[in-house]
Amino acid sequence: MRKLINAGLDLVLRAVRIAILMFLLIVVGAGTWLAKLRATAWDRPLRVAIFPINADASPITERYLHDLRLEAFTPIAQFMRREGAGYGLALPDPVELLLAPEIGKVPPPPPFGGNAVQVALWSLQMRYWAWVNASVDGPKPHIQVLVLYYDPHRSTRLSHSLGLQKGMIGVVNAFASQEQAAQNNVVIAHELMHTLGATDKYDPRTNLPIFPDGYADPRRRPRLPQKYAEIMAGRLPLAEDRAEMPRGLEDVRVGAKTAREINWLK
Repeated sequence: MRKLINAGLDLVLRAVRIAILMFLLIVVGAGTWLAKLRATAWDRPLRVAIFPINADASPITERYLHDLRLEAFTPIAQFMRREGAGYGLALPDPVELLLAPEIGKVPPPPPFGGNAVQVALWSLQMRYWAWVNASVDGPKPHIQVLVLYYDPHRSTRLSHSLGLQKGMIGVVNAFASQEQAAQNNVVIAHELMHTLGATDKYDPRTNLPIFPDGYADPRRRPRLPQKYAEIMAGRLPLAEDRAEMPRGLEDVRVGAKTAREINWLK
């Protein structure tokens, strides 16, 4: 009898745990949906906080972060202003950038190649980490962008950056170099768009932009080479099998599909 009672209690407790988990998932999902809805209403500037992080503990990286100023990210605000105006956005300044204090910790690494459960758990862990470590004085930012800087003398290639629509957090890997600052801004803008619901428009096997959505001007004749890169394709198509990273955001545009995804175009 005791075994039956214990088994029954276990079933009840398990059902309660599942019910609580489902409730939390519903609450989190509803909150995410409402945050996305408010963010893409474009009735006020989105407050975007950029958190620099010394990801490799390099003295060169630390010196770079010591000299880092908000002006280094001005091209991102200019890009959003220019592209928004091109789609008739009434809001003159879609984003308001804030350079937050340096964070002395490195966020949990993403499970590249992991299954859906591992990715979901990392997403929850990442949101909790940002909630604990990425804070600013004043109003809470709509979007948090964690920029992990690396010494270019130690790291010649960086892992993929990520943008989480759930939680509206960007995790960007960048080079601690003035020469790379313009291209760093391209990556930051790309991940910023991800937090707003924009999807990638390149082939992950080749990193080549996908036609037509990954082309800034798919109607261009001749089609190649393109003059500008589409922000969610990330590269400038030059030939059928060749594309290169744009020099900076002056060479990048927001394509029609991306504009629809972030509610700039109906």
